[in-house]
Amino acid sequence: MSDRRLALGLGALLLAALASGLALGSAEEPTRDIVLQLRLPRVLLAALVGAGLATAGALLQALLHNPLADPYVLGISGGAALGGVAALALGLGAGVAAPAIPLVAFAGALAATGLLYAVAGAGGRAPAHALLLTGVVFNAFASSAIVFVATATDWSRVAGVFLWLIGSVRLVETPVIVVVALLLALGLAVGVRFAHALNLIAQGDETALYLGVDVVRTRRAVLAATALMIGASVAVSGLIGFVGLIVPHLLRLVTGADMRRLVPASAALGAAFLTIADTLARTVVAPIELPVGALTSLVGGPLFLVLLRRELVRLRT
Repeated sequence: MSDRRLALGLGALLLAALASGLALGSAEEPTRDIVLQLRLPRVLLAALVGAGLATAGALLQALLHNPLADPYVLGISGGAALGGVAALALGLGAGVAAPAIPLVAFAGALAATGLLYAVAGAGGRAPAHALLLTGVVFNAFASSAIVFVATATDWSRVAGVFLWLIGSVRLVETPVIVVVALLLALGLAVGVRFAHALNLIAQGDETALYLGVDVVRTRRAVLAATALMIGASVAVSGLIGFVGLIVPHLLRLVTGADMRRLVPASAALGAAFLTIADTLARTVVAPIELPVGALTSLVGGPLFLVLLRRELVRLRT
């Protein structure tokens, strides 16, 4: 598929997803205020979070040379959530301090990503089971730490923590949305900037070095960009799993493994995917609202098992 056709197709899908998110809801006759003040911010936030998680997943899979890499599965989202809960416990969830939460969540995501990178080794490679076990262990640690923080602090500050951890695109203040958009734009720009270098690294570090790629600098930059996008996304949506797994795998069927096409395409399809998922979460059993994280896990869980089985078969052969 040509770049122009791919861009037009993804653009049309994203516009349709945004339009449906604005048009559909529990209100039978939505007023202008409902559309502009409630649905529009939520639709925009869902698109931002979906773009961030999908792009982070694509970069992680390239960085770790592992098709099973996903921010949720590997525990990076858990690290970001731990940072966000700690920020809420310190009273940073309201007023002028609210935009600080994505930055604190970024620190947690960066710590978790650094742990995975250490497990993968200097070359960024590790068996799939080693990374998955690391993610399971870190997720367990992060969950226990979150429970501890939530129960040891003022409950009024963290009353919505456990619903948030299920994964939900919630309404936040406009300054927070602006900060999240800027952080995600920065992470996406870094991903696009180093996309060609990641293509060369996929052929081996020695080949990339011979072709003029600074491998260490590239890995560090992509590592930071990935943590930045995950931290910003988790700070406002909680733990929404498998977006970073589903979207890149679907796109590779169309774009191939070229990161120069995969990175921006992941952002566009991720935005459309989570916007559609959130619209379904709001409307399927309206007026009851489902956590969007539950819907993405229903789709992503079986896909992850299929990919895991395929990877294990490949390792045996």
